Amino acid sequence: MKKLVNRIHIFLSHHSYLYALIAGVGIVLFWRGVWHTVDAVHLVLNHYHMTGSLDLGGQPWWDGPLSFVAGCALLYFTRAFVSSFIGNELILSGLRTEKKLTKEADTELKSEMTTVASIKEELGTITEALGDLEAEIKDHHQKK
Repeated sequence: MKKLVNRIHIFLSHHSYLYALIAGVGIVLFWRGVWHTVDAVHLVLNHYHMTGSLDLGGQPWWDGPLSFVAGCALLYFTRAFVSSFIGNELILSGLRTEKKLTKEADTELKSEMTTVASIKEELGTITEALGDLEAEIKDHHQKK
C-alpha cells in the first residue's frame, strides 16, 4: 500500500496541475460528504422526532458517507490530506519548534559535559592528594 502511495505521489509531483485538480476534487468530496452526512443525520433525527418514521424523503442514505470516503481516499493517495487541512505553515512551525528544542538540548548537553569534566578534574586532584597522604602515612609508620 505504501509503495502505491509513493508511486502516485511521485507521478503527481511531476504533474502539478493534475495534482492540484485531484487534491481539489478530494477536498470538495470530503466536505460534501461531511455536509450531506450531517444533513441526513439532522433530517433523520428531526423527522423521526416529529413523525416517528425514518423516511429520508427520497435521498439515498449513502450519498454523504460515500462522498466522504471518496474524498478521504483521494486526499490520502495524493498525500494532501494533512497539508490541506492543517496547512504546511503549521507543520513547518512544529518542525522549527522541534529544531529550537534540539538546539536548547544541545546547549544543555554541552554545559553538562563541561560540568562533568570539571568534576572529573577535581576528583583527579583529590585522588592524587589521597595518594600523597597514604604515602606520607606509610612513611611515617615505617619511621617509627
